[in-house]
Amino acid sequence: MTNPTIRILIVDDEVPIRKLLRVGLSVEGYKVVEAMNAREATESVAAGEPDLIILDLGLPDMPGHDLLAKWRNEGVELPIIILSSRTDEAGIVRALELGADDYVTKPFGTKELAARIRVALRHKLQQQGERPVFQTGALSVDLVKRIVRVGEKEIKLSPKEYDILRVLVQHAGKVITHRHLLEAVWGGSADVQYLRVYVRQLRQKIELSPDEPQYITTETGVGYRLREAD
Repeated sequence: MTNPTIRILIVDDEVPIRKLLRVGLSVEGYKVVEAMNAREATESVAAGEPDLIILDLGLPDMPGHDLLAKWRNEGVELPIIILSSRTDEAGIVRALELGADDYVTKPFGTKELAARIRVALRHKLQQQGERPVFQTGALSVDLVKRIVRVGEKEIKLSPKEYDILRVLVQHAGKVITHRHLLEAVWGGSADVQYLRVYVRQLRQKIELSPDEPQYITTETGVGYRLREAD
């Protein structure tokens, strides 16, 4: 059972959705706080109520993208998961680039959402005191010594390959957009095709089956996701 002191703010104007989330997340052990619009959500965040926010984009008084941007610009660092019926890649990419930790589309499974919540909360804890050695499956990355291993074998990476992996490790479990990686690794000067080439090379070195990757997965049209730490 999850620690019941973890409070999740659900920001959605649809009563049935809030009820579904309230019941499902309560079963998972979370305390649920609700807001039906941006005003109520802003008051809840200002009062320090939530540990994580589930945000719908279609709010009646302010677009969810604008509320997300407002919070991030004000320094709100809480994990924020977008929950929306919108499935267009542009909307997903925009939300992630504005600072969303993840994006779940409606209809959704409560178990899947709960898993995404656990990842987002773990990532927040890692940011507050991240371990120097990242481990997922047989893959380990020592961020201090810059050593990458698969099992007992040390893997030699080019500087760009390592930089891509380092960014993914720092955000393991989250979708990282193409633009974010291009900015972090090339300063935004490279084309997305360069990124695809380097990710393919990286997979050939760390994946057992590069065509069916288990560590670095593709979020089509959006970016990449590194499997979360064990």
